[in-house]
Amino acid sequence: MTTLLTDELWSTVEPLLPKHQPSPKGGHPWCDDRSCLEGILYVLKGGIAWHLLPKDFGVSSSTCWRRYNEWTQAGVWDQVHRKLLSELGQRGALDIDRVIIDSASVRAVKGGHTPDRTRPIAASRAASGM
Repeated sequence: MTTLLTDELWSTVEPLLPKHQPSPKGGHPWCDDRSCLEGILYVLKGGIAWHLLPKDFGVSSSTCWRRYNEWTQAGVWDQVHRKLLSELGQRGALDIDRVIIDSASVRAVKGGHTPDRTRPIAASRAASGM
């Protein structure tokens, strides 16, 4: 299995993860954050369902999903994104001439402009393709 999480990337991400307090009630020991992040990266990179996560990661798919959800709620992914962009910028490794903005994730302020419907000019005499 290929390593999706290098030591360098882990050292960047680890300080941004929320710290866990041991449960006063006891229970199952807390699963390793690094193993969970490896599992999360595997699922997201492969585009697979959570329940298809191989057992080789040493954590269950439900644990990975819960950790992903917890980190999402805590804003970890935005922090990681900013930190990685900052580090890449300091190294001169960002090429801003090749930037893409996905319109599905960019908010249209005040709803944006909705164009009028295009009206047909004339009836089509072409045969239908159906």
